[in-house]
Amino acid sequence: DGWWNYKMYSPPLDASSAHMAEWSHRSSLIRQRVELINADVVCLQEVSPKSFEEDFAFMADELGYDGVELFRRGRFRPATFWRKSTVDLAAPPVHKDRTLLTTFRHVNNNGDVDEGVNWHVLNCHLQAGKQGGRRVRQVHEGVGAAVKLARRLKEKDPTSPLLVVCGDFNGGPECGAVRYLEDGSVGPDFLEDGEAVTSKMKKMTLSAPLTDVPNNQELGRGPAPNTLVVQELISLMIEEGTDDTPNLSADVLERLERIYYRYATHSDGAEGTKVMGRSDVERWLIDINGQVGRGS
Repeated sequence: DGWWNYKMYSPPLDASSAHMAEWSHRSSLIRQRVELINADVVCLQEVSPKSFEEDFAFMADELGYDGVELFRRGRFRPATFWRKSTVDLAAPPVHKDRTLLTTFRHVNNNGDVDEGVNWHVLNCHLQAGKQGGRRVRQVHEGVGAAVKLARRLKEKDPTSPLLVVCGDFNGGPECGAVRYLEDGSVGPDFLEDGEAVTSKMKKMTLSAPLTDVPNNQELGRGPAPNTLVVQELISLMIEEGTDDTPNLSADVLERLERIYYRYATHSDGAEGTKVMGRSDVERWLIDINGQVGRGS
């Protein structure tokens, strides 16, 4: 899966550099980064269950991550890896709506598990698109699951667990899911994409909000480095001043209309007017995606 990666390079890759979009090249970059950081636990998102074992065999074979939990549902899933020589699962992983909770205990140098302290990792791949409300519900449910598990494990203060929340939030620092985590609550007056993210106040069951560690100046961090360096195109695609309720720009509409009539070959009954039929749509999909059935 991930056939579209070649489209993400600007300018388009030529024949001599086309290998850069192939998994063999991209996976080597991931392996180098994971090896450099050398963490006990690694969280990934958007892995494909179709080729997961083959794609990430290097995690165990080359880097020693012999523990792994893959999210149970979806085309692209979170996956959490760990080294059994340094951490041990304190409880079975918990699968919620696009969140994966794993809870660990430290393994000391003698190979014994330290029973006193648990720490929880919530690996998220929150819903994309105009789904701010669902993203808030997903992270609310995931954090709640950590608190419930802390209670079941009889932690001293279940409302203050050692908790790491990470992953792909499909939103920036201003989105409802992140504000919920960092502010401790989000209410019906909070709008995302012009819509309320909740009908009533949602409060975390934690004793205090979470801290954005990569950007925390008190810890000597921040600002966090960019994960992608790309062209900014949204200002070309939507009308200025319509961010909350986006309207396509005149230029985009004109281009879409031109594309439509380039492919339209079927008559709609009106003299000289053509519309796109099924065969036209399939021809368009093949031209842009290589085959029918790709994309959404």
